[in-house]
Amino acid sequence: MIYIMSVEALKIIYGSRESFRKSLFYRLLAVPGQQGLFNTVDVEFHRRHRRLLAGPMAESSLQSMLPVIEARLALTLSRIKGEAASRGAADLFKWWIFMATDIIGELTFGDSFRMLELGHANELEQGSFVGAVRCTFPLLVRLCSIIPLPVFKRVHDAGERMTQYASDSLERYRRLMASGADAVPETLFSRVFKANGEGTMPYNEIRDEALNYIAAGSDTVSVTLTYLTWTLCRKPDIRNRLVGELRTLPPNFGAHELRELPFLNQVINETLRVYSAAPGPFPRLVPSGGAHLAGYFLPGGTEAFSMHRDPAIFPAPGEFRPERWASPTAAMKEAFTPFGRGARGQHLARIELRLATARFFLAFPEVRMSSLEGMCDDDMEPVVQLFLTPKGKRCLLELK
Repeated sequence: MIYIMSVEALKIIYGSRESFRKSLFYRLLAVPGQQGLFNTVDVEFHRRHRRLLAGPMAESSLQSMLPVIEARLALTLSRIKGEAASRGAADLFKWWIFMATDIIGELTFGDSFRMLELGHANELEQGSFVGAVRCTFPLLVRLCSIIPLPVFKRVHDAGERMTQYASDSLERYRRLMASGADAVPETLFSRVFKANGEGTMPYNEIRDEALNYIAAGSDTVSVTLTYLTWTLCRKPDIRNRLVGELRTLPPNFGAHELRELPFLNQVINETLRVYSAAPGPFPRLVPSGGAHLAGYFLPGGTEAFSMHRDPAIFPAPGEFRPERWASPTAAMKEAFTPFGRGARGQHLARIELRLATARFFLAFPEVRMSSLEGMCDDDMEPVVQLFLTPKGKRCLLELK
């Protein structure tokens, strides 16, 4: 396996020509027999699904789903406030996970997982751990039905339960659409359900894509928001500058106004750069004839993957400097790939990140670090599973 740290090589590896195919690493991330846009290694399958699913993920299409996002966010802030009042601090890591998972669940299935209402998690909250175990020990996970090793059986059973939940949820939604009911919620798969001919997708493929959406749409957003809120509590000058910008917004602001706020978007970009939610390896295979990359020849079949940071492109890469995004260089734009090289999913993620950041800091402008229950910086040490996650699995903050 070769690590790549070159912007030019990055463009070649993840370019639209698709000469560098996905390795079998991606297939290990899913339950055996399941295949979706993210984990397929079949180029034609990927092209067909990308064409069918691109429309609902476009920024213009997502506008109709903003009420769902806003409603879940309002409930999140209420639950954060309630926990802080009773406990003395709120666990932002927990609440951001619940919010992001409920949002993507409702946008995918037409109904949320009710994690915010219930206040506790299920196997959905373990998505990063499950994916990491599955791709590291694929054979043991598959054999656990015969040899019931506890950790691997837990991963296997979680996949089975999620598959069944997705099947049941999609079937309920299909029946609701078929009934001709007036109040059928719009989802990311509504167009596919309604389509005919070439616009259709087999039921099992819709299910598998739905499961991919849940995995990709929960951890990435929640981890980014966790590190963003924590970092700004550690850097009150940046927090105060952001709050000052947010207070220039009209009372009835929405997603459109936030798109135009420079410092808000600089803070989000810098969080995505320093704490990339998906920093794990997403390798590609060198074409059969080999390839020249960054001055080196790589034989065919070699696995290659890129790294996000480069001090030549991002001076002092370990420092949190939102202002670096005020006038980004061409090299910065090319090297910055927090959502991969494709656009799918990033519009939804950025809408959630902007809205959550803005409404949180306007509601709690003096939020600060907490030492309650032994909370310390070591709890926030980033751990790479499949996605990034805080070492202590918590982020306690006081709302003041």
